[in-house]
Amino acid sequence: MSAIHQRIRAATPFHSFGAGASAGVPGKRIQYVGLCKRYGALVALQPTDLTIEAGEFFAIIGPSGSGKTTLLGLTVGYLAADEGEILVDGRNIEGVPPFKRNFGMVFQNYSLFPHKTVAQNIAFPLQMRGVAKDEIARKVRDVLRLVRLDNVGDRYPNALSGGQQQRVALARAAVYNPLLLVMDEPLSALDKNLREEMQFEIKQLQGKLGSTVLYVTHDQGEAAAMASRIAIMRAGSIIQIGSAKELYRHPKNRFVASFLGQANVFDISGVRGSGEDLHITTALGVPLRVTSVPAGTLDLCACVRPEAITLSASHPGTDNVVKGTVVDITFTNGVQRHRVAVGSGQTIEQWQQMSGDPFSPEPGAEVYLSWKASETMVVPAQ
Repeated sequence: MSAIHQRIRAATPFHSFGAGASAGVPGKRIQYVGLCKRYGALVALQPTDLTIEAGEFFAIIGPSGSGKTTLLGLTVGYLAADEGEILVDGRNIEGVPPFKRNFGMVFQNYSLFPHKTVAQNIAFPLQMRGVAKDEIARKVRDVLRLVRLDNVGDRYPNALSGGQQQRVALARAAVYNPLLLVMDEPLSALDKNLREEMQFEIKQLQGKLGSTVLYVTHDQGEAAAMASRIAIMRAGSIIQIGSAKELYRHPKNRFVASFLGQANVFDISGVRGSGEDLHITTALGVPLRVTSVPAGTLDLCACVRPEAITLSASHPGTDNVVKGTVVDITFTNGVQRHRVAVGSGQTIEQWQQMSGDPFSPEPGAEVYLSWKASETMVVPAQ
């Protein structure tokens, strides 16, 4: 666990003992302007400009060391920026202490008070804000109903399931209408089925509250299922921002194509032709037809998604065809995944749904892989 996470989790779960937002206040617009953080010669966050719109569900993903935790620490105030500003509806909050930012936090480990009941846990941030007792009771009752836990208010956290505890943590973070709801890997402690259920729960809750959400995760699928936009980070920089579909279909470079979803990537050694007769040369041993190539970029690669490839026993006569040998087959959630070794020594992965009566070769079988020219994404390698 990083030092930042330790400091956050050791503190109050909500980081806001100032005047809370009034009931009905929607989420706020968050802007990062030239935000930068250094540790000596190490630049943990390159100068960053980013806007999260009011009421938006925004996710940040990236590998370890990409800068996600640094950006989170700067947002909630446990790190001080070396340069730049964080604006909430145009107001600079750099220098405002964490407990006055009125941001809600939801953690991976829930951070519930074990000695307090569910209702008492949820009431705590309201008590710290001096809200009247009858108003606290009403707000707690309303938010418990919102997260479908109105029958467990008198229970203690250890009597609840993991999913129920996470819903309590969500309710506690939402009960005082925070300006921004920050979620740090909130579902990683749950099993797969419960994670998927909670993704739906969180999206439903966010839609009802109109909250602005900053969701930090390493799970690409989780971000894609929940966020309206996603920022992909690497080495302290935001590489690309867009919807899950935009990032998947139009990655900016090799890193984005490989990080968000599965991609077969081929280095390109040459480009010839133009218009509808545009081909690239790769190590696959056959020229591949493509529909476009980025202008002014010399170092390129081609990316093809596994589900865009068709597997067949005979030459299909389509745009791009590569012959190979099946080396491995796995079956997951109704999808059969084939790994096929091609003449270049490279392995190509192909996925196919198992509905109907699909072609299903055995390991060692010779097969043909084919895909449309439009499915070959040519992007910068760097």
